[in-house]
Amino acid sequence: MTTPTLTSDSVTRLIAGRCLEYPDSRLYQDLPQLRAALPDASPEAAALLTGFLDHVAATEPLDLGAHYTSTFDTRNRRCLYLTWWADGDTRRRGLSLVRLKQLYRDHGLEYADEELPDFLPVALDFAARHPEAGTALLEEHRVGLELLRLAVTAAYTPYTAVLEALCTTLPGPSPQTKEEAKAMARKGPPQELVGIGSPLEPLLEPFGPGIDLPRPKVAARTQPERPSA
Repeated sequence: MTTPTLTSDSVTRLIAGRCLEYPDSRLYQDLPQLRAALPDASPEAAALLTGFLDHVAATEPLDLGAHYTSTFDTRNRRCLYLTWWADGDTRRRGLSLVRLKQLYRDHGLEYADEELPDFLPVALDFAARHPEAGTALLEEHRVGLELLRLAVTAAYTPYTAVLEALCTTLPGPSPQTKEEAKAMARKGPPQELVGIGSPLEPLLEPFGPGIDLPRPKVAARTQPERPSA
């Protein structure tokens, strides 16, 4: 059977998603595979991700784990859960999570309950496997992704490179300031679609052939597995 070809954006999304999971021992074990896949990402994304993987290799696991935990939290508006940016901690978020699960099921994917379906690495795994539907999903959450990127950049963390690489897979230029993100938000969904208490509410107001790339451990198929890339 023919091995499916992954686009450069798919490769970038898979590597970025793996890097945005908690950096346990599996990430260090996967470093050779991730590095081997880099030439099949776009040159810009490959350069960014190379720098991050070099940082991982040079950092003790306990230190990187502590840094990850302090970087990605809601208190500092650096959250890796997509619907948090759109819905905040409201009942509306529950409906968004159900809709995401159904989207994955419609494309033959079932994700384990150990992680929420809006966890960014899960969304990136889906977007890599199903580029058209996945890109639409990421664009739907584009403002939250860009605000996350800006917040991580302001924190002066190596994870900035991973978010920047991810954003290169989305159409058009990324906003460089919060003001530009505000303008993007105004062009997005109507304000009534954003839950009360949402982090966006204040803004709306004034892979290539032959790559054996590791998948996020939360993914499983509901249909017979196709040949992996």
